Amino acid sequence: MGSGWSSEEERQPLLGPGHGPVAGGAWRSREAAAVLPEAVRGPGPVYGRRWLVLLLFSLLGFAQGLVWNTWGPIQNSARQAYGFSSWDIALLVLWGPIGFLPCFAFMWLLDKRGLRVTVLLTSFLMVLGTGLRCIPVSDLMLKRRLIHGGQLLNGLAGPTVMNAAPFLSTTWFSADERATATAIASMLSYLGGACAFLVGPLVVPAPNGTSPLLTSESSRAHIKDLIETVLYAEFGVVCLLFSATLAYFPPRPPLPPSVAAASQRLSYRRSFCRLLSNLRFLMIALAYAIPLGVFAGWSGVLDLILTPVHVSQVDAGWIGFWSIVGGCVVGIAIARFQMLAWCQPDFSGQTTPPMCPGAPVPQNPTH
Repeated sequence: MGSGWSSEEERQPLLGPGHGPVAGGAWRSREAAAVLPEAVRGPGPVYGRRWLVLLLFSLLGFAQGLVWNTWGPIQNSARQAYGFSSWDIALLVLWGPIGFLPCFAFMWLLDKRGLRVTVLLTSFLMVLGTGLRCIPVSDLMLKRRLIHGGQLLNGLAGPTVMNAAPFLSTTWFSADERATATAIASMLSYLGGACAFLVGPLVVPAPNGTSPLLTSESSRAHIKDLIETVLYAEFGVVCLLFSATLAYFPPRPPLPPSVAAASQRLSYRRSFCRLLSNLRFLMIALAYAIPLGVFAGWSGVLDLILTPVHVSQVDAGWIGFWSIVGGCVVGIAIARFQMLAWCQPDFSGQTTPPMCPGAPVPQNPTH
């Protein structure tokens, strides 16, 4: 928040001073040499296309969240259509967190190969995952296995769409826009999961015993056809986003928008080791990960939890939708408020922090 609301120690960089080799170093060193004098005097150049890049990345996150949360909101219908058990429903939700296990490999790829290659690989995994779920087979056991495999492939896309937002915002956005861009790119994934709470229950009817629908409308074949309609629609959306990403998703702007974007980074191994030895970073990571893990696990099986107390799929969907949408709206608002509060001079009369527009820039920067 504002510089007067935190101690000097809290404002120190987690990794401390130091630079190391990085992929794309030629771009950073060459463009930094040309831009850094200007960046020291003021903000670097920004490009209007940054919003298109942010939109594409955010929509990929939206689609990944939508696909991840396909089955939880319609678990009663999925049981009747495909013979899923409670364990199957829980595992379909769990494939998302399991997909995070190789997250460091994706972050290494992002660091070494850049945004375009990583995002293309991520979107391709989503295409494969959603495509597997649509393969028409009559054997229910094989169909269930294909659905589980598709959910796992979609889960492997999670590390990029949920973790690469700060990298994207640093690469494309100026310092005063970075927090907002990061919040938008991060929250859209959760918004996709929220929309799954509406799409599934509103399109797919619940089976008999959980909804006062006519028997003909709630038959197994009818439910299965509507579930497959949802699967095909999600597959089409993911294919469209993959095509758009393949057609246009530049790895970086022609010139870096800020000193941070132009600076060289620590090597992947060195930065990873230093972060793991930093107690403050570990405390922040735990404070973020524990509540997020509990909430994600709870929301993914919300309908499964509420069914014993006679809450319908549609009502459970609306509960899940508004709980996530509220968090997304507040998260983006807080990100913008954080930047506005940071850019206000504190009560001691100090000047505006250097990352904000109109702030004086130090003559001898150390980082």
